[in-house]
Amino acid sequence: MATIADWLGAACLVSGALLALAAGIGVLRFPDALSRMHAATKPQVLGVLLLLLGIALRLRSPADLGMILLVAVFQLSTAPVAAQMIGRAAYRAGRLDRSLLDADELAERGADDGSAGPA
Repeated sequence: MATIADWLGAACLVSGALLALAAGIGVLRFPDALSRMHAATKPQVLGVLLLLLGIALRLRSPADLGMILLVAVFQLSTAPVAAQMIGRAAYRAGRLDRSLLDADELAERGADDGSAGPA
């Protein structure tokens, strides 16, 4: 049973590393801030979670599993917030191609100076 868990852990480690690599390449290659934001958060978070799952399958001690769970919770709670802030800053600074947007809800609000309340 431990051998199966080790093989599954190795597969998770390799796939998580490949997703993190794809995220890094996407950040370097994508043309605008919104595409880079997507590349920096989506595959990177899944890659980190797969890496953590692979480590958890390999270590299997309660103390280690607790620490891995904390890392996963913090990763899932901070990455979406960071992506939201990056997207908002890029929108306010005009660092995006508006022709690529399907819908622009913030354009209806006029100048987004932050005084209109929570977004």
